[in-house]
Amino acid sequence: MSVGSSATKRLALATIVISTLAIGAAYASAFGRGGVPAWAGWMFAAGVTGALVATLALGAMRRDRGLGRLVGPFALMTAMLGAGFVAVFALPDSGAAEPLLLGLPRRAAIVLYGIGLLPTLVLPVAYALTFDDQTLRPEDLERVLETARAARAARDDEAAP
Repeated sequence: MSVGSSATKRLALATIVISTLAIGAAYASAFGRGGVPAWAGWMFAAGVTGALVATLALGAMRRDRGLGRLVGPFALMTAMLGAGFVAVFALPDSGAAEPLLLGLPRRAAIVLYGIGLLPTLVLPVAYALTFDDQTLRPEDLERVLETARAARAARDDEAAP
């Protein structure tokens, strides 16, 4: 594992831990006296964004090259999710008079289209554009098959009386 990919993996894992703690703190704040504090929604949104992007990054990371050319799309997705949550929290409360955006109240449209749908379009395009760089090479596939053979042999040795 190269230094770059090791550092990227540690960063992603640390982001997942910190994001999970932020989500937990946001939930826990609901049990305090006086209702849910204003910061809880922001902390929850930051935690969800961090956990989602870091988990996806761990899945896309290559053992020897880290994220490679996918760093840009992941940064873009983080910015899109963050901007979507900021927009949801920053919009004024218009009540029933709120204008519709693509058939939904603005906040619901931002959550559904901006936070839910848009990232599902960005990453598949990014993966398609970097397919040759990010897919398994023949030597990677051989390493996976060799590991499976070794695990099967170890299991067979344990099963033999």
